[in-house]
Amino acid sequence: MRFSLTALAVSAILITGCSNQGINTMTQPSQVELIAQQTQAPIAKKVPRALENHGDTRIDNYYWMRDDQRKDTEILQHLEQENQYADTVLSHTEALQKQLFEELKGRIAKDDSSVPVKEGNFYYSNQVSGDNEYAIYRRAKDFAGTDSEVLLDANELAKEHEFFNVGGLYVSPNESLMAYGEDTLSRRVYTIRIKNLDTGEYLDDKVEGAESDIAWQNDNKAFYYIKKDPQTLLGYQVYRHVLGTPQSSDTLIYEEKDDAYYTSLGKSKDGEQVFITHYSTETSGVSIIDANDPKATAKAFYPREEGVEYSIAKLNDWYYIFTNYQAVNFRLMRVEKDHIQDRSKWQDVIAADKDTLLVDFTLFDDHLVYEQRKDGLSTLKVRQLSTGKEFPLEFNDSAFSAYFTGNYELENSKVRIYYSSLTTPGTYYDFDLSTGKPEVLKQTPVLGDFEASNYQSERIMVSARDGKQIPVSLVYRKDKFKKDGTNPIYQYGYGSYGTTINPSFRSARLSLLDRGFVYAIAHIRGSEMLGRPWYEDGKKLTKQNTFNDFIDVTRELTKAGYGSKDKVFAVGGSAGGLLMGAVINQAPELYRGVAAHVPFVDVVTTMLDESIPLTTNEYDEWGNPGEKAYYDYMLSYSPYDNVSSQDYPNLLVTTGLHDSQVQYFEPMKWVAKLREMKTDNHALLFKTDMEAGHGGASGRFKRLKEDALEYAFFLDLLNEK
Repeated sequence: MRFSLTALAVSAILITGCSNQGINTMTQPSQVELIAQQTQAPIAKKVPRALENHGDTRIDNYYWMRDDQRKDTEILQHLEQENQYADTVLSHTEALQKQLFEELKGRIAKDDSSVPVKEGNFYYSNQVSGDNEYAIYRRAKDFAGTDSEVLLDANELAKEHEFFNVGGLYVSPNESLMAYGEDTLSRRVYTIRIKNLDTGEYLDDKVEGAESDIAWQNDNKAFYYIKKDPQTLLGYQVYRHVLGTPQSSDTLIYEEKDDAYYTSLGKSKDGEQVFITHYSTETSGVSIIDANDPKATAKAFYPREEGVEYSIAKLNDWYYIFTNYQAVNFRLMRVEKDHIQDRSKWQDVIAADKDTLLVDFTLFDDHLVYEQRKDGLSTLKVRQLSTGKEFPLEFNDSAFSAYFTGNYELENSKVRIYYSSLTTPGTYYDFDLSTGKPEVLKQTPVLGDFEASNYQSERIMVSARDGKQIPVSLVYRKDKFKKDGTNPIYQYGYGSYGTTINPSFRSARLSLLDRGFVYAIAHIRGSEMLGRPWYEDGKKLTKQNTFNDFIDVTRELTKAGYGSKDKVFAVGGSAGGLLMGAVINQAPELYRGVAAHVPFVDVVTTMLDESIPLTTNEYDEWGNPGEKAYYDYMLSYSPYDNVSSQDYPNLLVTTGLHDSQVQYFEPMKWVAKLREMKTDNHALLFKTDMEAGHGGASGRFKRLKEDALEYAFFLDLLNEK
């Protein structure tokens, strides 16, 4: 058979592999490499297609793999063949995958519930139990959950679907109706349904093709939602849906004419206004709808200006404005409702600071709580608005991840914060706004023999080739680590959109740390770890800095003895998958193995095609290749276009057939070209979840199987268990 080995060949390989323990993995092939060498991989046909731009002609032999309908039999068969090949090559790791999966699953409490959040007259929470993949959503009249009622059981709704996701629950102002979105294809296109919470019955209303954002009108007779373009999947129209009427009669409230913008919906904390947020990578704005007026129209809070970003929050007759106007690292301002359009009347609340990034804020009746980050380290402060008195909130770790959660009401004496570090499981705190005294509401349980004291985290700075200092977060198990260059390294990176990967805890990671791995997060340029300039220095025509930083972190970590240069594994997903693709083109010799999940690798072709979801929204991030300068620059790093005849690391590539963010055909084409061009005998495995999208499998345990697969792949490359 095409994708299998004879029993004798497999037996011989397994025997050979058993003798590899303790041998340098760079000179002694692992079992997965040996099996890959002796198993015929799927070979894709080549259909040359000339792509001409700016006088340049590229030949794309695998352009034929694109099918927007996901129905082409030949394409689906090829994806299935790749899955069969990967399963065959990894078949000897099935026991290890199962062991890892049970480890990962064994650390998660089967019966668990969220911390109740108050909104209106009820406390809302969700719970999981047994082997259920999904949550049951509840509400009760008190924090303790006395006489709680079930709002929604996602397990029941998911029974008929391979994939299921609830996009959010939105209860009406009178607390009798609930709107929510459900996605059964993982395309992030939702159907909005309405449930009567008094009777348990569903209304006949169904809104198709929507985002999951919903905002109720205050008379409980209508709600606002965002309609998606069926081709680009861009949410661009805001409609008002009156209950009991067909979707075809919905009223268009706002239409975004510029396809470089995303659209989202929210509501002010006092419930009086609906906010429509319009945002691109570099510019944003807000329009307001009066939630009390059934005939309201959308009015711009302040006109959009190119390069200026702002969002707003309402407190009585004042609006607080989070903006980068004349503030590279953002500032917080405020203005009275009668002077919104006169920016000279806007007052500083937190002034601009070129060395300190304003990250986020939340408001209460008489308090402001805000987060700042300087030199990559966060601080949270509480300010009493009536007196100006201010104090910091205290945490145990110097490097951590913290964000506001569940602070839905202005009238509150406490602020709720979710906190985590590389050694501290997720913890929910209520901090007293007057004293700063913390109350631990819950710490996510980690079952088994986990002891935080067994693990050590570090934050170090390493030098990039241009002299910039790159922050790196590290964690390892103390008794498994020696700073002598012998440990394996798992290095993660993202580096796009200003997204900062804060150091936070994940129980699945323990399976690597307990086997001697050093886990490293490279806070490379393209994130905002060191403020907005750190992001600006890793996008558009400076994107190469992102790749250089990741490579330089690898070299410095091994040079400093944190791990073996023969045992470095790199991981990234989506735009982090682009990072992986660029890195292995530019410095393949540094990595033993690489996992690229839903990777954005066909940059030039995708960014030239405005029909592909997200393309036009991304021009401010990558540049518009319709302009020759951007085209040439993208072409210089695009992973697909720069695959060459050279040795590559062992590769595990994953995607979802229904991915709406990075289309399946990008990694599919990339893998086909790598098979054609690479000169090594290393494993190249490509797995497609035929039911999932960008976020991978749905369900709390199904996702762990993806982790177990990746970990088993890496451990096999080390000839370890």
